[in-house]
Amino acid sequence: MSTRHGDTDDSMIDPDDADRPGSPTPGGADWWRRAVLYQVYVRSFADSDGDGVGDLPGLRRHLPVLVELGVDALWITPFYRSPMVDHGYDVADHRDVDPLFGQLADLDALLAEAAAAGLRVLVDLVPNHSSAAHPAFVEALAAPPGDPRRALYVFRDGRGPDGAAPPNNWRSVFGGPAWTRVPDGQWYLHLFDAAQPDWNWSHPAVRADHEATLRFWLDRGVDGFRIDVSHGLVKDAELRDNPPGVDLEPDSGFRDEAEPHVWDQDGVHEIYRSWRTLTEGYTARDGRARVLIGETWVSDPVRLARYVRPDELHLTFSFSFSLLGAPFTSSAWRAAIDAERDALGAVGAAATWVLANHDVVRPVGRYGGGAVGERRARAALLTMLALPGVAVLYQGDELALPG
Repeated sequence: MSTRHGDTDDSMIDPDDADRPGSPTPGGADWWRRAVLYQVYVRSFADSDGDGVGDLPGLRRHLPVLVELGVDALWITPFYRSPMVDHGYDVADHRDVDPLFGQLADLDALLAEAAAAGLRVLVDLVPNHSSAAHPAFVEALAAPPGDPRRALYVFRDGRGPDGAAPPNNWRSVFGGPAWTRVPDGQWYLHLFDAAQPDWNWSHPAVRADHEATLRFWLDRGVDGFRIDVSHGLVKDAELRDNPPGVDLEPDSGFRDEAEPHVWDQDGVHEIYRSWRTLTEGYTARDGRARVLIGETWVSDPVRLARYVRPDELHLTFSFSFSLLGAPFTSSAWRAAIDAERDALGAVGAAATWVLANHDVVRPVGRYGGGAVGERRARAALLTMLALPGVAVLYQGDELALPG
């Protein structure tokens, strides 16, 4: 049974969507407005060589199965060169494949075969931070304070006697201070692990290098990007302290209200406008739509919707009112559905429905586990696929797999 819900005729288009700006053209350039995306977590999807780790050749061998399933596009989690401190989200080379997952030629072959089969492929982009093993950060650490090579990251002197205290009170998402001191006495910013230093997005070279990365993968044939931590790239220019008194748990999703100088800064929208212009240039050349999707943990629906204005990202995961966090009750689902459609519809964006991903407990477990959880997970999947907009499946959702 196909999961595809993009093969509808005009009579099945939701009338509310048809009246909104940018309403979909069935089978046309904005295919993504009612697509089914299938998230592939590479390391656990399919192992081709028996080393116990999934890889790109394994995924390539299973493309016929995904075509038969009826999905429109794949979203592939990071396969780049990395020390794997954070499962590949600590990237040491944004333009190469880690040997753990194969070679660049494997990715090229996968893209070619997916295109021939009618499957689009989106890859994960990790622009907020790099790995501490990235050559640019290795050079920054070796350089003295004030050296231009340090300006690509966020290095600052500490506070207090001898600069022994961090530059401000910002906290890492993983717990503890968001700053680590280096032997020469300065501190560098990392909103996540200390092995994931944050780029300085006020530096033109950082912006230019990331645009070069976008072009590198677009030139190889990818159809778009899922943007990791899309609300975090730009920081408060003065690095002001966040308000005191709020102690967030590690891995808390929504931090924008408690940490207003870290997340959802207005300057991030300029970046996405430039990326939208870049991707639209590729689309204008061959008519193939390239898609930008944000992982945007912003709690205010109005501010969230700004990320998907017509000249910014195409789509965003709407975690503040998503099905991913909704209890299994009709009232909770109705509230989440109405909130998402109202917020995103106001700017003409398609809703993006998500039940699971690599960061959360699968629906079977969330809905009670066992046979009850499995029945509820299957019902939830069918309901999500019936909604107007984009459906995102995490690998195994179609089978109601447990965690």
